[in-house]
Amino acid sequence: MAADNATKTNTYALELRDLRKSFGKTEIIRGANLCVAPGERVAIIGPNGAGKSTLFNLISGRFAPTSGDVILNGQRINGMAPYEINRQGLSRSFQITNIFPKLSVFENLRCGVLWSMGYKYTFLRFLSNLHDANRRATELMEMIKLDKKRDTLAMNLTYAEQRALEIGITIAGGANVILLDEPTAGMSKSETTRFIGLIKEVTEGRTLLTVEHDMGVVFGLADKIAVVVYGEVIAFDTPEKVRANPRVQEAYLGSAVADQQAGGH
Repeated sequence: MAADNATKTNTYALELRDLRKSFGKTEIIRGANLCVAPGERVAIIGPNGAGKSTLFNLISGRFAPTSGDVILNGQRINGMAPYEINRQGLSRSFQITNIFPKLSVFENLRCGVLWSMGYKYTFLRFLSNLHDANRRATELMEMIKLDKKRDTLAMNLTYAEQRALEIGITIAGGANVILLDEPTAGMSKSETTRFIGLIKEVTEGRTLLTVEHDMGVVFGLADKIAVVVYGEVIAFDTPEKVRANPRVQEAYLGSAVADQQAGGH
C-alpha cells in the first residue's frame, strides 16, 4: 500500500514492520504493518480495546515493542526514549490536554520552540532576549488563532482553546510527523468543525496520524484510514475504499457507514 511519493524516495515518514506488543501472556499488538508516506494524513480507527492507544505508545516510545520495528524517516527508533524520538522528528499530543496551566499562551509556545532552536536549557531571565524564539512563538500563536489570548494563562482558556494550544506546542519543535490522540474529544459540533480546519492548516506539509472516534472527523480529515482490530491493521486505504470494505463494516463501522451512505455523505 505504498504511496507514489514514498515509492519514488524509497523512504516512508513512518513504517511499522510486524510490530508486536505483549503484556505478560496477553498479546495486544499482533503483527501490525503500516506504511505512511510523507505528508499523508492518516486516521487510526477501531473498536474499544483494539490496541490503538498501545500502537501510539509504541510509535512514540512510551512502550518498547516485544518484537518488530518502528521506522521513522528511514531510521529504526525501537528502544529510544520519547525525548530522543521527538528529536528525530516525531511529536505527540495526548487525549488528556497536556499544557503548562500557569504559563501564558505565549510562554507555553515559547517553551515548545526553545530546544529546536538550539537554546536547550536557558535561564528564564534571558528569555526576553531570544528574539528568534519569541518571533517563532508569535507565529505559532497566530497560526492556532490564539494571538488575542497572548497573555492569558493557559488554565483560563476554554477547552477548545487549550486543545489548540496543545497542538501549537506539538508542532513547535518542528517535527515532521505529528501524532494526535482524539484531538476533538469533548468538543461541540461547531468547535469540532473549526478544529478540523485548524488541524489541516497547522499540519500542512507534515505527516499526521490521529486516533479518532468521531467518524465525521475521520472522513473529513484523513487522506487514508488505518483500521485496527485485535491488534492488527486489517485495512489501510482511502476513506472511500475503507467505507466500502465489508470486513471493516463488519468489524467496526457497521450502521454508522450505512447511515452516511444513505445520506450521501
